[in-house]
Amino acid sequence: MEKCVDSEGSFTSQRCSQSLSSVEDALYVIGGKWKLKIIIALQEHGSIRFNELQRIVAGISARVLSNELKDLELNGFVKRIVHAEQTPVVVEYISTDYSKTLRDVIMALSDWGRTHKNNIKQDLF
Repeated sequence: MEKCVDSEGSFTSQRCSQSLSSVEDALYVIGGKWKLKIIIALQEHGSIRFNELQRIVAGISARVLSNELKDLELNGFVKRIVHAEQTPVVVEYISTDYSKTLRDVIMALSDWGRTHKNNIKQDLF
């Protein structure tokens, strides 16, 4: 994120506004309880069917998973592959190359979460 402070230490409202808007956009797309968990599961397991994905993402209902997958597909993070030649029809989900652009973000969040948890355990606040 671009700094909101100029070289003299004063805030520039335009930079802050742009940064906040960008973060808001990102959180709108990947925020919530389930989206990053689904993206991570798909990246780790490759091509995966709906029921298997629901087992991996523990605690998510079928309805919520279905809605989250639709949102992720609309935003280019998930690709839905239908194998209509099989009976019954098989539907698989895979992460897209675009979803892989989140790897650095996911790793940074993971590192921060681990550090934060350790700080809480050590009562550093």
